[in-house]
Amino acid sequence: MKWKKLTVKTITDAEDIIISELYDLGLEGAMIEDHVPLTAWEKEQMFVDILPDAPEDDGIAYLSFFVEVPSDEDDVESIATQNGLSEDMDNSYFMVSNGQPVDMDALVLAVTEKLNEIREFMDIGEGSIVVSETEDKDWLNNWKEFFHQFYIDDLLVTPSWEEVKPEDADKKVLHIDPGTAFGTGMHETTQLCIRQLKKYITPETLLLDVGTGSGILAIVSLMYGIKGAVGTDLDPCAVEAVRENMEVNGVASDSFEMMIGNIISDKEIQERVGYDKYDIVVANILAEVLLPLTPVVKQHLKKGGIYITSGIIAEKEQLVTDAIKAAGMEVLEVTRQNEWVSVTARR
Repeated sequence: MKWKKLTVKTITDAEDIIISELYDLGLEGAMIEDHVPLTAWEKEQMFVDILPDAPEDDGIAYLSFFVEVPSDEDDVESIATQNGLSEDMDNSYFMVSNGQPVDMDALVLAVTEKLNEIREFMDIGEGSIVVSETEDKDWLNNWKEFFHQFYIDDLLVTPSWEEVKPEDADKKVLHIDPGTAFGTGMHETTQLCIRQLKKYITPETLLLDVGTGSGILAIVSLMYGIKGAVGTDLDPCAVEAVRENMEVNGVASDSFEMMIGNIISDKEIQERVGYDKYDIVVANILAEVLLPLTPVVKQHLKKGGIYITSGIIAEKEQLVTDAIKAAGMEVLEVTRQNEWVSVTARR
């Protein structure tokens, strides 16, 4: 599917009002690009691979809106029929915004006029508009330029577009393609967790992966022979991401159960996950989330169970170890990779 991408350069203070006003023109679902630091609440939602620190906030924001371009003559005919328009009109007219056909030139003019209206009562910065074209497949193809096979010790992580070399035939292979939301195993925090998991898992291990995302940690553990896994995440998209990664890696569907919800605050999720049940709980999350999570995790671990954490920048190591001790668990070891830290403990 092709899309026309309309991007407005503005300032962060004007993001909400511009998005609201352009919604009235039929432009829905803005993509926001800025350098505004994450709020505490947003950090709590990041149950995925941790991204590097962003550049300092410069106050500039780019708001992108997408308008679908019909892919063939049949789509144009269908849109024309539904809206009582002539099929003989220039096909460029039939770009769909909010379910309605729209002329891009007219839309850009309407957006310009709306921005000028907003400018009369507040600063919107440059307020320039750029129109470009993109396709769904571009989101994936752009990854191929820099995502290649890599190793985590004896584990080979490879995308679908690269073949396993003969010399890697004896290695365990994790097949995974990068997406727009979840991790691929490239980040140091994920690698730290995988190394710790390999130290402690056994064929009898039942694993709980909090903030499972793409399911890498649980899937790798299953590949190394654990008994079963349960994963929790806040994002419903994680269900499909996990399903796809299980399928491509030959992991049995009944070996990994997914649950959507916040295990920190949702009593129903806590009960579904089960108490005093897990041999290992792994959580690759920001330190700020590990603090309230840790006392919750303890009630899900068996006595003697292992708690593996990561997503911790070096400056936050003490905060996490203190929280683990305060929850009545024993810190077993601290491992590091570049500026990232993993803390492993035992109930």
